[in-house]
Amino acid sequence: MLNVKVLNQSGKEVSKLTLNEQVFGIEPNTQVLYDVVNAQRAAMRQGTHSTKTRTEVSGGGKKPYRQKGTGRARHGSSRSPVWRGGGVTFGPTPEKNYKVKVNRKVSELAYKSILSLRLQNNQLVIVDKLELNEPKTKQFQEIYNSLVSEGRAIFIDVDFSDNVIYASRNIPTVRIENASHTSVYDLTDAHKVVLTTDAVKYFEEALVKW
Repeated sequence: MLNVKVLNQSGKEVSKLTLNEQVFGIEPNTQVLYDVVNAQRAAMRQGTHSTKTRTEVSGGGKKPYRQKGTGRARHGSSRSPVWRGGGVTFGPTPEKNYKVKVNRKVSELAYKSILSLRLQNNQLVIVDKLELNEPKTKQFQEIYNSLVSEGRAIFIDVDFSDNVIYASRNIPTVRIENASHTSVYDLTDAHKVVLTTDAVKYFEEALVKW
């Protein structure tokens, strides 16, 4: 049984929670984690980088110099790739797609692996709720200091109020994310993961097959 402490926003224990071992208690598969994070990072690439070929570079309509008698090599255009300012041979084009296919079961195993790894390394914090009466950065900074204290942290809930969103966005080491939009890369990029009890329930329902 995986029994963990549930803290309040001040960092004090308020209850205990039993986690599902199928989600938070498996042996982490580091190869699957690497594959899924690599695929998600590849999907972030826009693929908009582009170079011009010799037909797209401006100029070069006139033959640089006569064909014979100069002692130099023959050239028909100054926009040739061998000339400075010429086109690029086999350069990148905007049509390139970097997406990598990942099977659903592999993706689910990656979620279970990173959540289990965070728990094993004492990098997982569970709170009962995240609420603020005012959108004050100072108030959220106090929550961060009580639960995390240092390093990058990601706070995950099923849904955040506007006060929490506005209060947290000025803190560079804090990121908030809805559970339904959290990726494996998000979970690996932070030093600590803070889950509400609702977020824990969401992951258990989404990742456990009864």
